[in-house]
Amino acid sequence: MVPRDEDGTFDDAAAVQGLTREDGVKTLVVKVSGGTTVFVLIPGTRRLDWSRLRALLAVNKASLVPPATALELTGYESGTITPLGSGSVLPVYADERIRGRRIGMGSGSRDFLLFTDADALLASLSATLGDITTEIPGT
Repeated sequence: MVPRDEDGTFDDAAAVQGLTREDGVKTLVVKVSGGTTVFVLIPGTRRLDWSRLRALLAVNKASLVPPATALELTGYESGTITPLGSGSVLPVYADERIRGRRIGMGSGSRDFLLFTDADALLASLSATLGDITTEIPGT
C-alpha cells in the first residue's frame, strides 16, 4: 500500500510507482437479477458497458448499489472499495483489459492506495474476465 497524496488523487501516487492513469482500477459493487451482488473491476479510464456486463453475467438487470449498501456489504466507503478483505465474499468480474498490468486501486482506506500485479490479483479472486467496458470520449 502507498499513501495517497494530500489531495487524495491517484495520478501522483501512481507516477511514483511507474504507473499511468490507464493502470488505475475502479471497484464497483453491482446488484444483479435475483438479488446477487458482485464486484466489478474496470480500468479507471473506461466506462462500464451495462449491456456487456449483463451478457457476461447472463442476467436481465444490473445496477450499482447505493453507497450506503456498498459500505454495509464491504465495510468500505465509496472511493476506497476493494474486494480484498471485504466484509462480504462476492464473486468478482473484471474487464479483460486489466490483465497483464501492474495496477493501482482502492485499499479500503482514504489514506492509502493498493498497487499490485493484476494477474495475481485476478487469479486469487477467481475473477471472471470479459470485455465489459467502452472508451470514455475525450480520455
